[in-house]
Amino acid sequence: MAALICSTVAFCQDDLLKELEQSEKSETDYAFQTFKGTRLVNGHSVETKPRGTLEFIFAHRFGPLAGKMYELFGLDDAQVRLGLDYGITDNLSVSIGRNSFDKTMDGYVKYKLIRQSKGGRSFPVTVTALLGMGNTPLYHPDLEPDNFEYIDRLSYVSQLLIARKFTPNFSFQIMPTLVHRNAVDLDEGKNDQAAIGVGGRIKLTKSVALTSEYYYRINPVNYDRIKNPIGFGIDIETGGHVFQLVMTTTRELTERAFITETEGEFKDWNFQFGFNVTRTFQLKHK
Repeated sequence: MAALICSTVAFCQDDLLKELEQSEKSETDYAFQTFKGTRLVNGHSVETKPRGTLEFIFAHRFGPLAGKMYELFGLDDAQVRLGLDYGITDNLSVSIGRNSFDKTMDGYVKYKLIRQSKGGRSFPVTVTALLGMGNTPLYHPDLEPDNFEYIDRLSYVSQLLIARKFTPNFSFQIMPTLVHRNAVDLDEGKNDQAAIGVGGRIKLTKSVALTSEYYYRINPVNYDRIKNPIGFGIDIETGGHVFQLVMTTTRELTERAFITETEGEFKDWNFQFGFNVTRTFQLKHK
């Protein structure tokens, strides 16, 4: 009888251990904070705002350092964007913003399609889709005002943001992008501009990280004047704020502008410094 009881207990223990092992294998571990913020430098990261979270974004770019002392190395000149991002769900964000550069109003919808994970459900990358639209209320300089209608001022951007968090300290992202402008000077550009972007983040300490991004235009026009934008940033997290110092070849702050209209480059001091400041507010409790 004792032997039967012992064998029964051992059998039950084996079954319990197998169930625990299967339970552990079925659990899914999702990548968390592939990037700290919703922006890399000028462009977007795969991150969306959590449900009920409102983020205020103040992006500031000084003028080119090429102005030297006459422009106090760009400090006399500035472009800014004020924006609000809101998380409808943990995977769906919407945004609206106002840019001082060409007075553009912009907005976007951003949805996280799938998250990097391992365990019961494994997937190697996080994928986020972004659709945006901008309205530039200024008349095109090469078109007569009578021929320039409201629809001609609209532009659109669509992106797939694909990122992988390789280690707790290193993340990498690829950004296939299509920009459409309803009205362009055909000698200066095309209505549709395709680009591929790459970017990354290296975490140095708990609150400091380095970021970078670069966009390569696939079908450029007037390549001698319009350049591929590149930027670098230092992210500093301080409680509910994220402060980012940036150095970039573009002053523009929307995809339509910095992908298709960047004229700066690092040679001849034709680049600028700036910063991004974000402040997060929790409007709904989880």
